[in-house]
Amino acid sequence: MKVGASVLACCCLLIQVLGLALFLRGFFPLPVRSQARKSSISEIPAEPWAGKTSNWTQLPHPLFKKVVIVLIDALRQDFVFGVKGKEHMRYVTQLIEKGSTLSYIAMATAPTVTMPRIKALMTGTIPGFIDIVVNLNSPELLEDNVIWQAKQAGKRIVFYGDDTWIKLFPKHFVESDGTTSFFVSDFTEVDDNVTRHLDDVLKRDDWDVLVLHYLGLDHIGHLTGPHSHLIGPKLYEMDFVLKKIHSALSSKDEDPSFPSLIVVCGDHGMSEAGSHGGSSDEEVQTPLVLISSAFQNKAGTFKEPEIIQQTDLAPTLALGLGLPISRSSLGMLLPAVVEHKTFREQLRFFHLNGYQLCKLLKENLRAYEKDDGVEQFKKAEKLHANWIKLYLEGNTSEVLTNLGRKLIKQYLEALQKLSASLSKQVVEYDIYSMTVGAIITLEMFFLLLICVPSALSSKAEFDLPLASPIFSLFFYMTCLVLAAVHVIVCTSTENMCFFCSISWMMAMAIMVLIAALLCVLLSVLGKIILKHKSSNEKQSSSMSSWSELDLLLLVGTLGHVLSMGASSFIEEEHQTWYFLINTLCLALSQEMCRKYFLVRKRNKMNTSDLEYMEQTDVYINEIYDAHKKELKEERLSILERFIKDNEKWIALASPGIILICCRLLRPLNQTGVQWMHRSDFGHWLTRKMLFSFQSCIDVWTAGCILLQSYHRTCFVSLATRY
Repeated sequence: MKVGASVLACCCLLIQVLGLALFLRGFFPLPVRSQARKSSISEIPAEPWAGKTSNWTQLPHPLFKKVVIVLIDALRQDFVFGVKGKEHMRYVTQLIEKGSTLSYIAMATAPTVTMPRIKALMTGTIPGFIDIVVNLNSPELLEDNVIWQAKQAGKRIVFYGDDTWIKLFPKHFVESDGTTSFFVSDFTEVDDNVTRHLDDVLKRDDWDVLVLHYLGLDHIGHLTGPHSHLIGPKLYEMDFVLKKIHSALSSKDEDPSFPSLIVVCGDHGMSEAGSHGGSSDEEVQTPLVLISSAFQNKAGTFKEPEIIQQTDLAPTLALGLGLPISRSSLGMLLPAVVEHKTFREQLRFFHLNGYQLCKLLKENLRAYEKDDGVEQFKKAEKLHANWIKLYLEGNTSEVLTNLGRKLIKQYLEALQKLSASLSKQVVEYDIYSMTVGAIITLEMFFLLLICVPSALSSKAEFDLPLASPIFSLFFYMTCLVLAAVHVIVCTSTENMCFFCSISWMMAMAIMVLIAALLCVLLSVLGKIILKHKSSNEKQSSSMSSWSELDLLLLVGTLGHVLSMGASSFIEEEHQTWYFLINTLCLALSQEMCRKYFLVRKRNKMNTSDLEYMEQTDVYINEIYDAHKKELKEERLSILERFIKDNEKWIALASPGIILICCRLLRPLNQTGVQWMHRSDFGHWLTRKMLFSFQSCIDVWTAGCILLQSYHRTCFVSLATRY
C-alpha cells in the first residue's frame, strides 16, 4: 500500500504521542491521593475498646490556643543550627539550648520550589515534578489541607507574605496582604511589608492562626549566594521578629495547659550556588523549631535536632489545633509534641493518625493487608483496646503504665512503616507503562528513519507493506506473547500500574498495535535489504576502510547520546564532552603521526612497477604544477606560503594546541551544579579586575605626572640657558 509522506508522518506522529504519553505517565507517577476530597468530623473513628464501643468518638481538645507559622523562604538548617545561627540568631539559639523548644531537621523532597513545598507543609503530601510548571501560576489547592480544615472549624486565619498562599487558599483568610516573589532583587521591602503588620496583629485577639512568609533570605541567595555578607543581617532581622512574636504571645499565655505555639520553618533550603529546586543536602534539609511554653519541662535536656520528614508537620498542626488530619497526608504525628499529655490522650492521637494512614494506604495499594505497617497497627489497636478496658476499670498499677509505654512504642513503629510505605508509592516509577511507551516510541522512530529516503524523493511516497505482515504467523505469535506478558505482569504486581488499570480491550488493542508495528518494521527492513543488496555490499566495503578515528567519532557520539538517558548527567553532561575531546585529540595526534611518517615510508617501499607508474605520474604532475605554480605564486600571501610549506608541522601541532586551549577554558568558569561554588579563573578575574583597572590608572597617572615634571624641568633649563 502506497502512502504519501505527509500522511505517513501524521500517523507516525499520533502513534508517537501515544507512546510518549504512556512513558510520561509511568515516569511521573501520580501522587498518593485519597478518593474522598475532604475529611469530616463525622468520619472520626472511635477509641478502641475490647468488647464494646467507647464513648470517646470526638476529636481530642486542641493542644494550642494560637498558632503562628513563620515560614522563612530558603532557610537552610545550618542557618539555625550551624555557625551562622549561633552568631546571628542568638535569641532562637538561646531558646534551643535551654531545651524550651522542639528542634528538628525537616527533610523536603524534590522539587524544592516554593509552591510544592507549601502544599507539602499544609497537606502532608509529596507533590510531583509537574508542580514546578504550576508554580509559575499557582491554582487553588483543592486537596484536603490544614488551612481548609481550620476555616471549616471556624478558626480565624491571618496571612502576610508571599502571595502564593493567597492563590492556593483564596477566601480562606480573614485578613491578608500578599507580596509577589518574582522581584528577586528586592530583599528588603518584601520583608518589611510583612513585619509592618506585626505590632497591630499581635495586640489583637481576633485571630487563631497567623501565617508569615518571609522572602528576603531566598532573594539574597539568588543574588549573592549563601555565604554573602547580606545573610547575617537578614538572619538577625528574622531573629528579632521571632523575639517580638514570642514575647507578645508569652505575655498572653494565661493558662499553662493551653498555650500558644510558634512554628519556625523553611519551605526549602539553598544550594551552594544560592539556587534551589534540586535534591542536594543543602536544598532538602530545612529547620523546624516549635516554640511553646508547653515544652518548658524539657529545659536542660538539649539534644541534637532529630531528622523528620517535612510532611510530618501537617498532622501535627491538625491535631494541635483540634482538626481532622488531611485525608491524603503521609506524615506522622511528632510524639514529642504530645508527650506532656496523659497516656490516654497520647494513645488517642496516635490511633487517629494510624487510622488515617491505613485508610489512605487501602485506597492506593491493592494488597494493603500484607503491609507490615498495617499488621503492626492492627496489633497495636487490639492492645490499645485492652489498655482502655483496664484503664476504665480503674487499674492504676505499674502494669498499666508499662503497657502504655509499650503501646506507644508499637504505635510509633507502625506509623513510621505506614508513612514509609505511602511515600514509597510516590517515588516508585511505573516501569511497565514506561516500557510499553518506550517500545512504541522506538518502533515509530525506526520506521520514520527508514522512510526518510523515500520521503525525500521526487514522488514523496512510501510503499508500506501492511497485508503480508498482519496476516503472517509471526504477527499472531507476537500478539499471544505480549498478551501473556500483560496478564503475568498485571496479576503478579502488588502496586498500582496505569497500564494494568485500563480496560483489557484497550490494553489488547495497544498490544496488537505493537505487534503490527514490529512486523511492518521487520518487513520493510527485509524489503530494503533485498532491494539494495549490491549497494549494501558497497557500503560494507566502505565500512571496512573506516579508520579508528572515524569509529571513535561514531562510538563517542552514540555514547554521549546514550548518557543523556541517565539522570546523573542532567547537570554534568559537559564532563563527558571534556573526556571525549581529550580522547579525540590523542587519537588525532596518532592519526597525524601515522599519516605523515608511517604512510610515506611505506609508499617508498612499493614495487618497481608501481614506482615507474608513480614516477610517470609525478613527472606529468610536475609539468602541470610548474605551469600552475608560475601563475599562482605571485598571489600567495606570506601566511599562505607559510601554511603550505609547514602543513605537516601545523597538522601535528593542532591536537596539542586544542588540548591546551581546552585545559585553559575548563578553569575559566566552573559549570554544573556540583562545582559552581568552587573558585575558578573567572572568579579571580572578577575579584582582580577592579584592582587591576585601578592599578593601571594609578600607573598611568604617575607616568603622566613624571612626564609633565620632566617637561617642566626641561623647559625651565632651556629658559635659563637662553
